[in-house]
Amino acid sequence: MQHTPENTDKARNARLEARVSGAQKELFQRAAALTGRTLSELVIESTQEAATRIVQEHELIRLTRAEQAAFVAAILNPAPPGARLRSAVERYRQQTGV
Repeated sequence: MQHTPENTDKARNARLEARVSGAQKELFQRAAALTGRTLSELVIESTQEAATRIVQEHELIRLTRAEQAAFVAAILNPAPPGARLRSAVERYRQQTGV
């Protein structure tokens, strides 16, 4: 099994159980044997890789070229502040003496 901070620095005290068919277990065991890992190592590493990929896919924002250009344009050329923002700034300055 790969030695990463996630699996060497933390005690393994949580348990995970799953019911699988006999055919699935045989396939998993065969894959583990072919890669020189235990069944547990194969399942843990494969599941962690998949989970990491899924989380990254959901946390990453992807924009088209047009969306990227619009985003950059909005940052570089922001719209002037509206009345509510100007009012809030004025209240802040009065309260803080800035």
